[in-house]
Amino acid sequence: DTQRLLHSIGHAFGKAMLRRNLDHPLDTPQVRHGMVGVSPPMLKLYRTLDRVAGADDPLLIQGESGTGKEVAALAVHGASRKARGPFITVNCGAIPLSLVQTELFGHEKGAFTGAHRRTVGSIEAANGGTIFLDEVGDLPLEAQANLLRFLQESTITRVGSHTPIRLDTRVIAASHVDLDAAVRNGSFREDLYYRLNVLRTDLPPLRARGDDIQLIAESVFDAYRRQRADSVQGFSPEAVQAMLDHAWPGNVRELINRV
Repeated sequence: DTQRLLHSIGHAFGKAMLRRNLDHPLDTPQVRHGMVGVSPPMLKLYRTLDRVAGADDPLLIQGESGTGKEVAALAVHGASRKARGPFITVNCGAIPLSLVQTELFGHEKGAFTGAHRRTVGSIEAANGGTIFLDEVGDLPLEAQANLLRFLQESTITRVGSHTPIRLDTRVIAASHVDLDAAVRNGSFREDLYYRLNVLRTDLPPLRARGDDIQLIAESVFDAYRRQRADSVQGFSPEAVQAMLDHAWPGNVRELINRV
């Protein structure tokens, strides 16, 4: 399916660029925490990220798809006392249902058919650092119960084992769906929601960020200065107006892809 392939590659590329911006930030006053923007919603976000980075409590990041939730999580990790530890990302919505438990908590040799060796799960791999649970609202209820136990006791038990393992892992979770609504309709545990929602930040959609749209577009354009033709000088006034008028349902990721 060519169109689906192009769409998927575009989104993957946009996500990679978001992470690259954090690793190689532009040296301008408009860039903080790897994010470009000086709009009031972004200044508020920067203050929040500064504040939550100093704590080890669970952090919940809410925001539409493409707003940069992983970039925000990386920024918090990088400014925390666990910055020298690992940063492990798990896309909860992309794990096959049958593999969720072993992906998060690991398994012992012989725990099930095909388990030929012990496997360390993502939470254990993030010991001493941070695990970022993207789209946490997609976790099945059984895995939610085990995650709640980890948040309460700081221990996990591998599948096929009865021995708890104590860990020092900070949890940052993100969701583009309304977890309050998910709690009300029974698809997300209320007790887990309150455990994850100790600290919270909401990322603004791109359409609410005004002139940040042009700033981001120009920063991405500058990042490709070695790849563009010499005749390409920048954005015309018509292009800038078109960007400002667009609703950007895919947010920053879509803008990077369009540029």
